[in-house]
Amino acid sequence: MLHDRARIHAEGGAGGNGCVSFRREAHVPRGGPDGGDGGRGGDVVLVCDPSRRDLASLRFSPHRRAGRGGHGQGKQRHGARGEDELVAVPPGTQVDGLGGERFDLTRAGQRVVVAGGGLGGHGNKRFASSTRQAPRFAERGLEGESGWIEVRLKLLADVGLVGLPNAGKSSLLARLTRAAPKVADYPFTTLEPALGTIDDGERQLVIADIPGLIEGAAQGAGLGHEFLAHVERCRVLVHLIAVDPLDDQDPMLRYEVVRRELAAHGSGLDRLPEIAVVSKLDLAPEEEVGRLVASFRDRLDGEVLAVSAATGAGLGELRRSIFAAAPPVAAPTAAAADGGAPEFEAEHIVYRPEGDGGFDVEREGEAFRVLGRGVEMLVARHDLSNLEALAYLERRLREIGVIAALERAGFEPGDEVRIGSEAFELDPG
Repeated sequence: MLHDRARIHAEGGAGGNGCVSFRREAHVPRGGPDGGDGGRGGDVVLVCDPSRRDLASLRFSPHRRAGRGGHGQGKQRHGARGEDELVAVPPGTQVDGLGGERFDLTRAGQRVVVAGGGLGGHGNKRFASSTRQAPRFAERGLEGESGWIEVRLKLLADVGLVGLPNAGKSSLLARLTRAAPKVADYPFTTLEPALGTIDDGERQLVIADIPGLIEGAAQGAGLGHEFLAHVERCRVLVHLIAVDPLDDQDPMLRYEVVRRELAAHGSGLDRLPEIAVVSKLDLAPEEEVGRLVASFRDRLDGEVLAVSAATGAGLGELRRSIFAAAPPVAAPTAAAADGGAPEFEAEHIVYRPEGDGGFDVEREGEAFRVLGRGVEMLVARHDLSNLEALAYLERRLREIGVIAALERAGFEPGDEVRIGSEAFELDPG
């Protein structure tokens, strides 16, 4: 079974805590603080791996957590960076990041960070100054980014075989390539896309057998809406219209059903180059097949081929048409050819504006709530049970204007202030 969708919980590693330490060495009077910084937490990174076929490993192991950064130590020894959590995904994977970014991994070695690690805290050495020569506090490391993300796979294929159920797509794929899809004499034998390759001696193309589409597929009828997503990356469509002596419906109407679903799905599927192919010509007399092909050529105003996967008739001409319709792909960049990490940008990024001045003050009953990512990070870094850390925090809040904003909102010394998950009584001197 092809797993083309997964939902994973990615959690970046927490940053390490800074260290409170003082030098205690012989013959070093008044050694002073020497606490090191904590290390940054590791990231959760998706890596494009051509050896992967689908997203099954993510569905059965959805929780991915990176390593925590090491804590700082004395003698100004900094903590180690947390170990990254590398998640291998197949080429063609799309992912929406926690910050609104949308990435498309198509080439081997592409990497994208989906959950960044938290920053490490500063040791007490960082807070030494001429007026604070022996700080007895350090910063705590911050938590990493975390949340659920959606991962989708859209197959990377050059050619897509489309058509109504039982149009002969699986049989054609088996004759054109070495693939071995399930073939039977009833509709809906193909329940997931199958891939095969054809080679003309100079180039190799990947062909995808897309399970049969039915009317309403673009709106979710059957599994068509999931199958249509795999057609989006194809460069050429081979549209099969089966000769069916037992079906009184006009073959052109069957052709138009699939064309309507391609157009309704969007993503430009109806604008892809198309090769119309009348399949299963061995099931009808030659004269009837000839009339059907001529009728299609007149109504489509283009070349129409006729093939039989059972007898092999017309397959050579179809091969040549496929390679002619699929132009060569541009060569990879020099960086990718040399084995370096390919450069790519996010396909889509959502920018969200911050509040005025980076923070906002609201009243919550008898307390005051300060909102703002920067202020919340500042408070999260410090241990409020440490009087020196609390005094330092109050000074920083005054410097960035939080105390003034609280006073304008009616704050009085001793009132409770809530910032992030912390609540404390503030009595600035």
